Amino acid sequence: MMPADDQLTTARQRIAAAYDPALLHDAGRRLADLLAANLERAEHSAGAVLPWAEPSTAVDEARAFLRDEDEAGSEPETSAAGDQFAALVRVMLERGLNLHDPRYIGHQVPAPVPLAGLFDAVGSVTNQVMAVYEMGPWASAVELAMVRELGEAIGWAPDTFSGTVTHGGSLANLTALLTARNVALGESWDQGLAGGASQPAPVLLTHAEAHYSVARAAGILGLGSRQTVRVGLDTRGRMDPRRLDEELARLRAEGRPVVAVVACACATPIGAFDPLEEIAAVCRKHGVWLHADAAHGGSALLSERHRHLLAGIEHADSVVWDAHKMLFVPGLCAFVLYRDRSRVFDTFRQDAPYLFDPAAPGLADYDSGVRSVECTKRAAAFGLWGVWSLFGRQLFGDMVDVTFALGRTLHAKLTAADDFVPLHEPQCNIVVFRHVPAALGNAPRERVGDFQLELRRRIIESGEFYIVPAKHDGTGALRVAIMNPLTTPEHLDRLLDALRRHGRELLGASA
Repeated sequence: MMPADDQLTTARQRIAAAYDPALLHDAGRRLADLLAANLERAEHSAGAVLPWAEPSTAVDEARAFLRDEDEAGSEPETSAAGDQFAALVRVMLERGLNLHDPRYIGHQVPAPVPLAGLFDAVGSVTNQVMAVYEMGPWASAVELAMVRELGEAIGWAPDTFSGTVTHGGSLANLTALLTARNVALGESWDQGLAGGASQPAPVLLTHAEAHYSVARAAGILGLGSRQTVRVGLDTRGRMDPRRLDEELARLRAEGRPVVAVVACACATPIGAFDPLEEIAAVCRKHGVWLHADAAHGGSALLSERHRHLLAGIEHADSVVWDAHKMLFVPGLCAFVLYRDRSRVFDTFRQDAPYLFDPAAPGLADYDSGVRSVECTKRAAAFGLWGVWSLFGRQLFGDMVDVTFALGRTLHAKLTAADDFVPLHEPQCNIVVFRHVPAALGNAPRERVGDFQLELRRRIIESGEFYIVPAKHDGTGALRVAIMNPLTTPEHLDRLLDALRRHGRELLGASA
């Protein structure tokens, strides 16, 4: 058995090896080479979009790389450690989803601007975290600088609004709706919502196809996920302001407190932008908080061509805007923005003198921990700040314009084909459709829907394209979200050809 002093000496040696700046330099050089080579391959579609593996197999493979306890006593030299690091990175790249491949047109997850990840890496390597200003002064400054840029893009006057960054749109929606609950229901933060069966339950009003995070937020906030009133839609899949007005009048007559109205810009299923100007007018009439979930579509504010889609968003009391969607930076970076800057302090009402300095109350405006569900959080805005600083605001507008135009291009191609059925006219880069070959022309609706789901499974497992399943009018469909600005109309032609080919194989196999 090794003496205690020798054990500590060995422990210090292992620690020194892990923190060696020379190892970081060697690994960083290798990483840059590997990432650049992978980006080149992905952009030229040299491989599968998704290297498919069964989940249990992938977990076993990942565990196999972990070092055993009996291997931990000897540490490799710097060069050997660099070789091992490079080998692990290669595995990560070989096994990972290739979002930079132009054939990735699946979930609303972008091919991020590559340098955004390097700015994030600076924060990760140096662990720039936030809770109070002094813990992460530059991270706090960067976050609030971006809050101010995005708030002014919405149309709010400088120094009148505020906001924060959260890890994802679901958490952002929760944070905004928590604020709305505390404003609408007064002492709920301290006293809770328990009021007995005699008191009418408060409700949220939502777009009928709002993201599931809204109902989840209602459950977490103690309102109950069933206390969400889904407002009917118009023929374009948008919240109908007339029906909203009717619902609010009905709830008022019943004595039901309304926490907020949640509008979508845009809604996830088909990318429909709610008429925010009209909805805001209805909310003002009834004195109700308006929350705009602009996680995906908020970035259209940076496009002169598409800004009109969000007309009226400046009247919203709170807005969610995900940078890790249409601002093309890595996840997760979601902004919660408040039209009235004082409302940011309505979210949480707690004293924590070990964190928040009572000797410097003016610093509270810069302490992220008083505005967020999270206490310590990563410097999530570094990537956005870095790309904006390097390339300017116009780059983001360009990427919105290009991807939205591709949505319209795909719709035109589907319309011109006799074996594809577009299911809506796209307002953005989200397109839902079906492939209906002649052999399915007289098939029952359910069979046509099942065919879409089977076809989608085949095409992603082939690695040729990545698209996602959808339902439209209760029946299976295919959904594309063009999240790579390097995708071209030619890639869309190849998608339709691939769907036809896999469709023929699928129908042949089932014949």
